Amino acid sequence: MSSDTRPLKKIEESWTEQIHLLRYEDINGENRLFGGKLVSWIDEVGGIVAKRHAGMKVTTASIDNLRFKEPAHLDDLIVIIGYVTYVGNTSMEVRVDTYLEEKDGTRRAINRAYLSLVGLDDNGCPKQIPYGIRVETESQKGDYEGALKRMELRRIRQTEGF
Repeated sequence: MSSDTRPLKKIEESWTEQIHLLRYEDINGENRLFGGKLVSWIDEVGGIVAKRHAGMKVTTASIDNLRFKEPAHLDDLIVIIGYVTYVGNTSMEVRVDTYLEEKDGTRRAINRAYLSLVGLDDNGCPKQIPYGIRVETESQKGDYEGALKRMELRRIRQTEGF
């Protein structure tokens, strides 16, 4: 998608899926999945995706567009899937989708989030991500173009003090 001279990795190489069976400790006072628990899982999956892609230390800089679409309850199976949508110089964007898996195996989306993660050197300072991404499908191209738009919106929010 760009004139990047770094080696490219396929998006599938860092694709990550994590599954959780909701237990009592995951539930809030309204008998639903505690939002903070889900945010923790989302951040963990995002970090794993970024670390697998970059092969280096990473840290979460922001989580955008975190939208709770539906609740989940005790004994529900939660499937969290993350993958890289964009790689810049020292940062990358990771999309993380959360699904509730029914007993018949069908999945219903209950959350989507976009995370910005930064590659770090041994001193905790931003460092160039050693790999770009190879965008191969129309879906990946759409994700990449969406990431460019979200990146611009992040810049605007930052200049406006958000």
